[in-house]
Amino acid sequence: MHSGMPTGTSAINDVVSIEIIGNTGLIALDNPPVNAASHAVRTGLWQALETLQQDDGVQVIALYGKGRTFIAGADIREFGKPPQDPWLPDLCNFIEDTEKPIVCLLHGTTLGGGLEVAMSCHARVALPGTRVGLPEVTLGILPGAGGTQRAPRLAGVAFALDMITSGKPVSAEVALEHGLVDRIGEGEPREVALQAAQDLVSGALPRRKTGELAATPDQAAIDAMRTKLAKTQAQLFSPHKCVDAVEACHLPIRDGMAEERRLYNACMESPQRAGLIHAFFSERAVTKVPEAAAEPREIRSVGVIGGGTMGSGIATAVLLAGLPVTLTERDQAGLERGTDTIAGNLDGAVKRGKLSAEGREKILSDRLSTSTDLKALADVDLVIEAVFEEMSVKREIFGTLDTVCKPGAVLASNTSYLDINDIAATTGRPEDVIGLHFFSPAHVMRLLEVVVADKTSPEVVATGFALAKKLKKIAVRSGVCDGFIGNRIMTFYKKAADYMMMDGASPEEIDTAMRGFGFAMGPYQVADLAGLDISWAANKRRAATRPKEERYIPIADRICENSWFGRKTGQGFYIYDDNGPRPNPEALSIIDAERENAGVTPRSFTSEEIVERFMTAMILEGVRVLEEGIALRPIDIDAVFLNGYGFPRFRGGPMHTADVIGAGELVRRIEAYAQEDSYYWQVPELLRKMAESGETFAEMNTRG
Repeated sequence: MHSGMPTGTSAINDVVSIEIIGNTGLIALDNPPVNAASHAVRTGLWQALETLQQDDGVQVIALYGKGRTFIAGADIREFGKPPQDPWLPDLCNFIEDTEKPIVCLLHGTTLGGGLEVAMSCHARVALPGTRVGLPEVTLGILPGAGGTQRAPRLAGVAFALDMITSGKPVSAEVALEHGLVDRIGEGEPREVALQAAQDLVSGALPRRKTGELAATPDQAAIDAMRTKLAKTQAQLFSPHKCVDAVEACHLPIRDGMAEERRLYNACMESPQRAGLIHAFFSERAVTKVPEAAAEPREIRSVGVIGGGTMGSGIATAVLLAGLPVTLTERDQAGLERGTDTIAGNLDGAVKRGKLSAEGREKILSDRLSTSTDLKALADVDLVIEAVFEEMSVKREIFGTLDTVCKPGAVLASNTSYLDINDIAATTGRPEDVIGLHFFSPAHVMRLLEVVVADKTSPEVVATGFALAKKLKKIAVRSGVCDGFIGNRIMTFYKKAADYMMMDGASPEEIDTAMRGFGFAMGPYQVADLAGLDISWAANKRRAATRPKEERYIPIADRICENSWFGRKTGQGFYIYDDNGPRPNPEALSIIDAERENAGVTPRSFTSEEIVERFMTAMILEGVRVLEEGIALRPIDIDAVFLNGYGFPRFRGGPMHTADVIGAGELVRRIEAYAQEDSYYWQVPELLRKMAESGETFAEMNTRG
């Protein structure tokens, strides 16, 4: 028997230990880096509770996590593997049913299964700065360990619905306001947990079994969420199942959890779950590059050349990351426009709560400097050129940077298409030159293509990835080709859309079909948003080398010849005014005229046909990008399109979608389309071999 005096720490296993202090049994979780609810954590916690239950000297149990957080969710290493006992739902029920009172101390990011464990305890105390949430919906599932049953009992149906269907975490203060936690305490996790245990014994902290609480009925909130999701997430599966699960919270806890488990299993069987899990892992996979072991160069200051939309966006992203920026432009007027754009971007950050008004002023006064002379970049550690997409201009700039910048400075181009090797050749230090292709708006979009030229040093590649991490962006390594990974594939599949447009489908029909597939915007809406003049310039650049066999569609060129460049000029494929956007009748007239010039008799396309051709073209060129080694793995292509091109996340990316379709079916489609255009539609050798062998792109992702 325990005497009531400290007895030291006893290890249950490698990640769970107990410590008996007075009448308190203290359970510590130590599973770095985020105390994930691994099998070892679940087993150790169960055994610790059994041990403390049997100790007559222990009157109360306190649970806390060592390190930077309490349980931050499931162990991603167990994703896709058969579950091992004890299951988290059983563990949560065991915690709740424990006779001795249990208090849980939350800190860091207590998410998913971590919050479900906490809600199973009899009281919850959080430290300041703690964030709690149930993000399972972002992986295509729902909280499956009682989260949909206990959250509405503690915080109300409306709040639980919002948290569970959005997957967004909330602060400790919001959690306290709504009853998810009982108190916010100050101090070290262990000490606060011990004090909370004493308060639980004395009654200063109320003891409640969550499953015995009754959730206040709120059918209006349930109906309102169903209506909202029908409008905003009609294509998604799991958010709607989340609502169904929360609706069961009026049942006895075990019955409600049984319904939750049934709905959880339905989500697990959904193709969307596989797509979202794949998307989740893509963000980790892309960091595995050949240069990962190289030491990145230190970046303490950044120069940005060009104060246009892209340059200003890049400067904003760097400034928000805490680095000083020197912005250069050809003249003072350009600098003023750039500075105004940056200030506007920062205003947006203030409105979104990402930055304080004081922080905005400090950035503009202390971190941003401007100049019309490239010599102002003499001491910066990294220069990012973001000027007009014209090779002669870029070569001139890099020739100047070679003489201006200090030794060891990284010289980067934000070019969307141009050859980084040609740019690097204008310098005497090609090993320092790299492509850093940002996506617009650069301070918002998460993707950064790190384009590695022939002579780029491993340290410079590592520096590109380190910068992306500091900017909170997802970096994907690309080799050098026209358009790199994303724009190269986009240029190809955009031709498939143009061919359908020429052959009878309207831009609106194509855009509608692709929105139906899950894109937020169709290709012609995207073109108008990006600016039709960008692709027009690329078309003119490629004209001299365009193969005679290639079918070329000049419709967008004709639109541009009227100085209609999309949203920025008020019209393109669509009209943008107080009554817009809506199809541009003058653009439709241009389409009709070009069809007549080409002798095309328009035919109709179903939405299914549009999606099949569009996706087949995207995948086809993706396979070529793999064959040529421009992308390291199929999952890198998926990461590019998920984070830079609006590919529907629940579909996992184009190469994941290719596995869903199957290589054999893709070959069949391409061969059928080739009856109309044998130059454009050609089966890549890799895809043909996959169709014969049965190999998948998923299998390629696991090969080194």
